[in-house]
Amino acid sequence: MTFSIVARSADTESWGVAVASKFLAVGAVVPAAVAQVGAIATQADANVAYKGLALAHLDEGATASVALQRLLEEDEGRDDRQVGIVDVDGGAASHTGHACIEWAGGVTGEGYAIQGNCLAGSAVVEDMELAWLASDPESPLAERLLAALAAGDAAGGDKRGRQSAALLVVRDEAGYAGGDDIDTDLRVDDHVAPIEELTRLLDLNVLYLTASTPDEQVAVTPELEAELEAFAQTHGHPDFHTWVGTENYEMRVSPQLEWIDQRVLAIVRGER
Repeated sequence: MTFSIVARSADTESWGVAVASKFLAVGAVVPAAVAQVGAIATQADANVAYKGLALAHLDEGATASVALQRLLEEDEGRDDRQVGIVDVDGGAASHTGHACIEWAGGVTGEGYAIQGNCLAGSAVVEDMELAWLASDPESPLAERLLAALAAGDAAGGDKRGRQSAALLVVRDEAGYAGGDDIDTDLRVDDHVAPIEELTRLLDLNVLYLTASTPDEQVAVTPELEAELEAFAQTHGHPDFHTWVGTENYEMRVSPQLEWIDQRVLAIVRGER
């Protein structure tokens, strides 16, 4: 009893899933993705084994359609399943078993699969597709996925109500300090307004867990360095790097203090 979008970014570098449901911790069940492989959402009477199986099929070179066919052929419970898959090349496939609770259905296009069951109506999926297609292809995939999810929620979403939402995006070396491929991995497990809360968390995720782009970096002059060090000492820290570590801004300040992120500088100066 869930609605979701699975997609690849327009620059062909990211894959992800956004999902919401009147179900506790939907992010623990529905989404899975691997960079340079693809992404999947398994829902309705979700078969969580689909996640590993589908990604293995995709990793072996299967298209989304072939991977989906293999999943369904091997599963006697396929009539109760709903699945969306996007492969490494942006090929998409979606399945809605005839036993899924109405309204249930899905739509696919180049680089995306949108599906839902136990929905307020077909407008949920239709409006999600419109929002996806209307979003800026150059925007981060997480933002585009969340915009589509919000559109589905505004159209009525899960007809039972709201409870949880999740957002998962992968890209090569996009994780913390480049140590893995997790660009975004956020879950709202139990909330009266899960998509609004997910939106708030995404903004924090960008600030704390996304590296500054060159356009966001302000060169640290000797004068600015003195200002930063004075700020840290005023706030009880021996040096500015200690303050950075305490506040978890490591992704937004150069280790050698050659540059500082615009937003962090605004925080230092009390402008944010």
